[in-house]
Parts: sequence; C-alpha cells; structure tokens
Amino acid sequence: MDMRCLVVDDDTGFRTALCHMLERGGAVVAATASNGAEAVERATDTHPDIVLVDVRLGSESGFDVACRIDESAAGTGWSPVVILVSTQTEDELTALVAAHPAFGFLDKTTVSPARIRELLSASSGSSRR
Repeated sequence: MDMRCLVVDDDTGFRTALCHMLERGGAVVAATASNGAEAVERATDTHPDIVLVDVRLGSESGFDVACRIDESAAGTGWSPVVILVSTQTEDELTALVAAHPAFGFLDKTTVSPARIRELLSASSGSSRR
C-alpha cells in the first residue's frame, strides 16, 4: 500500500527523523508542517493519505489541529487518516484519545511505517481508508 504522508511536528529534529524513517519504510512524505496553520494549508494542498500530528504543537493542541484538518477534508472526497503522536503514552492521554475516536494514536517511540500500516488495517472496517 502506498502511503503519502504529511508530518506535523514543531520539533525540527523529530520531524526530520520521522520523515527519513517513513521514506526508508517505503512511504512518501508529501509535506511537513510545524504548526496548525501550515498543517491545514499543506494538507489541503497535498491531500495526503496519512496525517501524523504531534499532540503538542507549541501552544497549539494537536487534537484541535487534527479536527481542523478533518473538517477541511469534509465533503471533498478526500479522507485522510489522522494519527496523533506524542511522547506521552496513550494511557496518559486516555480522556483526549477517547474523545477523538476518529483519530489513531501512536506514542513517538513506536511510530514506524509498520505500526501505521497496522493502524490502517485495524481501521479498515470503517468508512475511512
């Protein structure tokens, strides 16, 4: 499966490392962004299959940014899979993750093309990709 990704993270080092890892794993990084406004703009411009969004984007909430990206796709025929990533574990973010069931979650220590594909396979029964 081809994966065109948008990587959204305010940490330049992590963003760069994640891009390299994704590309080594066969994914295409369509664009990157370091804040919410850039993320929505780049998502709208490139229509990636997967959007990886850091939970903490400086003063912005990655959950809010993910919702804005999801809203920008509504009614367009483009339906990206949004995966939130964080240095915090899913257990530490239980309430926020539960409040946003349309989005996947991976902690930054487990992000890989294989884990992304696992999330996609697990959600293949839904109306999203």
